[in-house]
Amino acid sequence: MTETEAMMRAYFDAFNRHDLEGMLETLAEDVVHDINEGGREVGIEAFRLFKTHMDKCYREQVRDLVVMVNGSHGCVEFMCDGKYIATDGNLPEATGQTYSIPAVALFEVGGGKIRRVTSYYNLQGWLKAISG
Repeated sequence: MTETEAMMRAYFDAFNRHDLEGMLETLAEDVVHDINEGGREVGIEAFRLFKTHMDKCYREQVRDLVVMVNGSHGCVEFMCDGKYIATDGNLPEATGQTYSIPAVALFEVGGGKIRRVTSYYNLQGWLKAISG
């Protein structure tokens, strides 16, 4: 297994354990995080705040990982199963809705850490899934 694949798998293993500190251990101090339909955040503390917020609003697990690697770059395609547990900003009200949506994450790895992570999923598909 390459370093890139190992880091991506460690990231998702920690994600599925709901282990924020474990996720942060996979990230470079100056990690670049491009948020789906959002902005770019830089730094491990910005990622910590993002993930803390996400964990407050969503309870998620990823499954069916398909890992693709090309040197220091990688992509993971997966299904995200979740429960919407607290209303997130201007999104619809959370009432414990469940969902299962396809998603993709792109990574750049170097020096034994994830240097960049970009996540993509279909927000309209998620909205449809939580609307019943």
